[in-house]
Amino acid sequence: MPGLLLRKSRRFPLITRDTARPQGGGRAAPGSAPSAARQWPFVAVVGGVALGLLIVSLDGFRLGTALIGLSLLAGAALRWALPEVGMLAVRSRFTDLLTYGGLGAVIVLLSLMVQPDPWIKLPFLQDVVHFTVR
Repeated sequence: MPGLLLRKSRRFPLITRDTARPQGGGRAAPGSAPSAARQWPFVAVVGGVALGLLIVSLDGFRLGTALIGLSLLAGAALRWALPEVGMLAVRSRFTDLLTYGGLGAVIVLLSLMVQPDPWIKLPFLQDVVHFTVR
């Protein structure tokens, strides 16, 4: 049977030719739109992180890091709410939500607890530091 590709083994091939697109990794806008419009969720999150880094470099550490964390939380919300998010989809939807949401929440909390004059004080942290560092 020339022309037909018959697979002789059930093993995976040694050389992978392509990979599967992540869940929800399609374009966020039609293919006729410019590339930035097709990837607007990714551009929005990266733009927020870049603005946060700019604010941090201009000596606004607390505000800049809070903006970075909020941008990641917005990425998690976009990943949850939209069926197609383009390059914002890296892994499965659940893993992306857990990663973006977890990192965003930790960064926002750390930016609110940074010294001097933290906006949030967690009393149990002094006990943790007392038993681990001192």
